[in-house]
Amino acid sequence: MDVRYSRQTALPEIGEEGQQRLSQASVFVVGAGGLGAPILLYLVAMGVGRIGFVDDDRVGESNLQRQILYTTEEIGQPKVNRAYNRLADLNPDVRLEPYETRLTAENASEILKDYDIIVDACDNYATRLLVDEVSQRMHKPYVYGAVEGFQGQVSVFNHNGGGSYRDYLGCVDRSVDEGRVINVPGALPGVIGSIQAMEVLKLIVGCGEPLSGKLLTIDLLQNDYTIFML
Repeated sequence: MDVRYSRQTALPEIGEEGQQRLSQASVFVVGAGGLGAPILLYLVAMGVGRIGFVDDDRVGESNLQRQILYTTEEIGQPKVNRAYNRLADLNPDVRLEPYETRLTAENASEILKDYDIIVDACDNYATRLLVDEVSQRMHKPYVYGAVEGFQGQVSVFNHNGGGSYRDYLGCVDRSVDEGRVINVPGALPGVIGSIQAMEVLKLIVGCGEPLSGKLLTIDLLQNDYTIFML
């Protein structure tokens, strides 16, 4: 274990104590697609002790351009099953808990109740509002991420008085069709998902400054990175 994590425990901001906190933490990722793939890969690789994830979709050919957990041979197979196998191979020290279902108002509280942090890797307002409500009620940090076009966003809600996703939605246009296809270059979800994974690490270890009360926006086409106070 010391060798596996040595490149991060050598950092004074993490150290052996921080690695111990990671190994004792539990994180739940809502979605195993474009954002979920890099989030899950890095949380597992970094040694978060217990990781749950939910998705009811199957691997599609159009997923492969950005959903780096999956291969061509896995087209048509349930994402959570294929993700579980890949992640278990990456780090057998991590306890993985896959849910092949859709997160709903009926099952969300039961599924999420035993996890420390909830990470948003979904693609619609309804699921985010549900995650926000459960997160707020259960006093769990909610790590938010979203992508579209060449742009992405990251924030941390319901943590240290930083406000909720519902509060933030007052500034968002929700008139768009929820069934629309979200088009992105393949690497963009990797960038945003990696930042979300880093926010989770900071929350667990207690290092740095999480994006609580702040919104990071990124435009990779223009190389514009901006933080807004919420």
